[in-house]
Amino acid sequence: MPVYSPAPADFVQGRGVEVFTAEGKRYLDFIAGIATNSLGHCHPKLVAALTEQANKIWHMSNMYQTELQRSLAQKYTDATFADVVFFANSGTEAIEACLKLTRKYHSAKGNPERIEILGFEGAFHGRSYGAINAAANPNYLAGFGPPLPGYRQLPFGDHEALKAAIGPTTAGIILEPVQGEGGVRAVPNECLQGLRALCDEHDILLIFDEVQSGAGRTGKLFAHEWAGITPDVMAVAKGMGGGFPMGACLATAEAASGMVRGVHGSTFGGNPLAMAVGHATFDEISQPEFLEHVRDISNHLHQSLAGLKDRYPDLVVDVRGKGLLAGLKLTIDPLKVRQLCFERGMLVGTAGQNVLRMAPPLIVSPDDVSEAISILDAALAAAQAEVKAAA
Repeated sequence: MPVYSPAPADFVQGRGVEVFTAEGKRYLDFIAGIATNSLGHCHPKLVAALTEQANKIWHMSNMYQTELQRSLAQKYTDATFADVVFFANSGTEAIEACLKLTRKYHSAKGNPERIEILGFEGAFHGRSYGAINAAANPNYLAGFGPPLPGYRQLPFGDHEALKAAIGPTTAGIILEPVQGEGGVRAVPNECLQGLRALCDEHDILLIFDEVQSGAGRTGKLFAHEWAGITPDVMAVAKGMGGGFPMGACLATAEAASGMVRGVHGSTFGGNPLAMAVGHATFDEISQPEFLEHVRDISNHLHQSLAGLKDRYPDLVVDVRGKGLLAGLKLTIDPLKVRQLCFERGMLVGTAGQNVLRMAPPLIVSPDDVSEAISILDAALAAAQAEVKAAA
């Protein structure tokens, strides 16, 4: 189905932060499958884990347990706020589990009227029907019938609007600690702390979508850790699988108290292949020295991007994001700059609010950053020349 607009290249091989076309052309990958290939392409430990498991057992369904599921869930709960884990196949499925869990929590407590989920402008939570309603982006809702009841969208950063929206039917508040699609906007730590206090005050579940901002991308295992608070429920995916399809809904025992036998499920969620790769990925990205590397290289990247902002003040308005989820807010169409980067051998993405988005593999080196900045510099120079010529 023609629902994508792919770049005119067929990639057949990847290695670290590089990818290659069938013709052998090399590209520097600074989008990593949209923040997914956290350890780059064909990381040897992930390849070994997948290959070893492929020769053992692939699939059993959740009619049966596997030690791989139990032990990976234990790693997640040991490292986070969570007591329980539901494994899924993607971020969208993880979000669906979070939404269902939130409503089920209140229903099980004798308050079935509490169904409303409050979200924020610019959010992206996936492409399922529940997820697009939770984000309420008009572009993703158009043509799919009436909006689902029980979802409200609030202005980003408007604390008074949020307080006014809370009522007797409010069940949960959902947000990304760092928005991806919405313009690579990081929620300030004090705002996350205020949200936690607000949810505690009104017995509302706080849902974090860390599908894109988690998996070590900000220099901590999950972005909310910078604020020193925890959610009640959290969706993870993308980088947690290192490129292999995997997602999970993490929750406290109290938040998940309504999720009893039979109320939710998945055929492929938690399959042995995903669990094997999930173990290998977690073991790498959770190492303190690995996260320290992400923090160091992130500082280098953001400082270098600030240099581009100074060099092209007519084109670059702001440097956005946190860690290795970074963006340049532009005065021109970011699709144009993305194309200019592509022509020069570099893959980047775009986001809302005219933002050029970068989410390289977490293994990126200073030399990789220098190459990326050089390509961005050339692309912005070419874009500036086009703007001047048109004027």
